[in-house]
Amino acid sequence: MMGLDLTLIWAAIIGFGVIMYVLMDGFDLGLGILYPFAPDEESRDVMMNSIAPIWDGNETWLVLGGAGLLGAFPLVYSVFLPALYIGVFLMLAGLIFRGISFEFRFKSKKNRHWWNRAFCWGSAIAAFAQGAVVGAYIQGFAVEDFVYVGGALDWLTPFTVLTGLGLMAGYALLGATWLILKSEGHVQAWAYSIAPKLLLAVLVVFGIVSLWTPLVSLDVRARWLDQLHLIWVFPILAMACAAMLYRSVKRQQEGLPFVMALGLFIFTYLGLIASKWPVIVPPDYTIWDAASAPESQLFMLVGMIFVIPVVLAYTAWSYWVFRGKVKVGEGYH
Repeated sequence: MMGLDLTLIWAAIIGFGVIMYVLMDGFDLGLGILYPFAPDEESRDVMMNSIAPIWDGNETWLVLGGAGLLGAFPLVYSVFLPALYIGVFLMLAGLIFRGISFEFRFKSKKNRHWWNRAFCWGSAIAAFAQGAVVGAYIQGFAVEDFVYVGGALDWLTPFTVLTGLGLMAGYALLGATWLILKSEGHVQAWAYSIAPKLLLAVLVVFGIVSLWTPLVSLDVRARWLDQLHLIWVFPILAMACAAMLYRSVKRQQEGLPFVMALGLFIFTYLGLIASKWPVIVPPDYTIWDAASAPESQLFMLVGMIFVIPVVLAYTAWSYWVFRGKVKVGEGYH
């Protein structure tokens, strides 16, 4: 490992884990957000059955990224957790309620409506909390001598509320395009009808956040002005994905809308990284400031070399096994 920057390697691993979680778990959170708007109970059955075999595997990336972050960048935990205790608690509580609603909804007849609500509210709260955390990361934290000195609710501002609602809209868009891919008949027709509206909501929030970000983060504003020719490549590619997504929905294509929705998220994520790099605890601390000892990074890296291929293989295998359409009246069991 001599000559390699282990901190850069770990930054790439954590970054990969984060985007994999967002992409993999985003569409099933999105289906939960859309749940109360489904046309009927049969549609809700199709929505849940389309993700029931894979949702827990999707969350593997959250565990993988969180564990890696703790070991490789302990400063992130020592600052982010005190700053975001309430937001992280809301996210985890939402994920727990959503998780238990899967099995209980399948088994409960009399109280199914309560588990429908748990699935919806759990998904919505988790998605909002994740978006708010992203907004808090953009606006930065009150840190002195590597210690968080702000309040418990400093993360909750009008800007973070907007980013929370924006991520909810983005996840709902992912969910709608996933449903286009996995359903048919009146369920698919409903997904086709709501996808353009959700895309418009995402683009509106994207535009407002882009205008607001330089006002809440001076370092991002400086980065945008200094490297305008590079950073704006990502928004342009994201807009290209949005245009192709809209056109593919209007042409009633099935796979391309979901792929373009994933592309929209990927390029937005890369734009965020480019705007902050190499800062990991804004406004001042870089990945090298936050890194653990090289010996610790090397020890964990040996394990990750084996774990990541296994997780990727399992993910690919599960999606392959449960490929194809989910039909009304059919479950995954």
